[in-house]
Amino acid sequence: MFRRTLMAGAVALAGLIGPAQAQAPTEIQFWHGLSQPLGGLLERLVSDFNGSQTQYRIVPTFRGSYPETMVAAIAAFRAGQAPHLVQMFEVGTGTMINAGRAIIPTHELLTQTSVNINFDDFLPGVRGYYAAADGRQMAMPFNSSTAIVYYNKDAFRRANLNPDQFPTTWEGVGQALAALKASGHACPMSTAWPTWLHLEQFSAIHNIPLATQGNGFGGANAELRVNNPLVLRHLTNLVNWQKDGMFRWGGRDNAGEALFPNGECAIMMTSSGFRARVQREARFDWGVAMLPTYEGTQPANAIIGGASLWVMNRGPNAQRSAAELRGIAEFFAFTARPDVAGKWHMDTGYLPITRSGFESARASGFYTQPANIGAEVPIEQMLRGASSENTRGIRLGGFVEIRVIMQEEMEKALQGQQTPEQALTAMTTRGNAVLRNFERANRGG
Repeated sequence: MFRRTLMAGAVALAGLIGPAQAQAPTEIQFWHGLSQPLGGLLERLVSDFNGSQTQYRIVPTFRGSYPETMVAAIAAFRAGQAPHLVQMFEVGTGTMINAGRAIIPTHELLTQTSVNINFDDFLPGVRGYYAAADGRQMAMPFNSSTAIVYYNKDAFRRANLNPDQFPTTWEGVGQALAALKASGHACPMSTAWPTWLHLEQFSAIHNIPLATQGNGFGGANAELRVNNPLVLRHLTNLVNWQKDGMFRWGGRDNAGEALFPNGECAIMMTSSGFRARVQREARFDWGVAMLPTYEGTQPANAIIGGASLWVMNRGPNAQRSAAELRGIAEFFAFTARPDVAGKWHMDTGYLPITRSGFESARASGFYTQPANIGAEVPIEQMLRGASSENTRGIRLGGFVEIRVIMQEEMEKALQGQQTPEQALTAMTTRGNAVLRNFERANRGG
């Protein structure tokens, strides 16, 4: 009797403890840099993954802007408190690839966990940006964007401009700006991400190098090439347009974006991922278009922006458990599913980074719906023209710092503190100093 009672009690205790232990999923900390509404859409995607299984729980945390998230992740690693996953913007790729034991390359993660992801399904321009020189995947592509034009069709109508045809050349843009100003629009054009738009993307679609060594993909001994006649011509135009009241400096990074959905500026050049905010906030008829080029140019493909997902070790002497690694790999595989990738693209305006995701969106009728007209423009821009080493992307060490330098010098020119020529000379000199410092710090590593 005593034995039966004891066994019954043990069974009952196991019934209380066992389910509780089984229901405790492995937590995976995920730091990201997406503010609202994109941050909310990211959290919804994570919630969908968490709800699809019971073994793992991704915990997303907004850590500020992309640069702030990068700084926080590096500091956390040094303190032995790094998150499992960090969303890193594309200009941080060169730094992360050289981060040594701080990161676990995606190809190693998938090998260790035996999780399969078909990277041949990814758009080449997306996959290649986050791959090593030998093609092995270093980071998981996620929210890839490109830069496009948003324009106020109502403002175009008031200026007697064709609301259904944005100028394809910068010469045409200059004429449109003059017409918008003459019609009474106080801010014909502004831009966000000024160096990404007017140096990086500008160089790619005009098929000229931003730097030697294939924009850094060929080695750490790259040197900047922004001080060239075409970039000088363009920066000079921006400076003159600002003097004439046809262009407004909106600030660094994405500070200028708010000037478009509130109706203040008629034209905004920024990320395709801005679409979700425009749809939510704009109270006017608007359209999107590809970035213009100067006459005589055969447009090449644009390059990506946005960010990828990097796996981090906790600290210099702290590795990840097998369960943690498996959970991360399963999450990566989830984001690559056609239905998930397609929905992320449709909800946010980011590129459908896989062919199957694009087909999923197209099969749903997304592109034929009136509210989504033009949603395919970023994809077409990524696929137009011939690809070259100038259009693959940018793999420069210390590029986060270099981008800050470029913004500083561009800002000084637009504020009349120096000439465009002086700005480009300063960008080159200061930027090359950063490249040499990075090269010395990572020599042999």
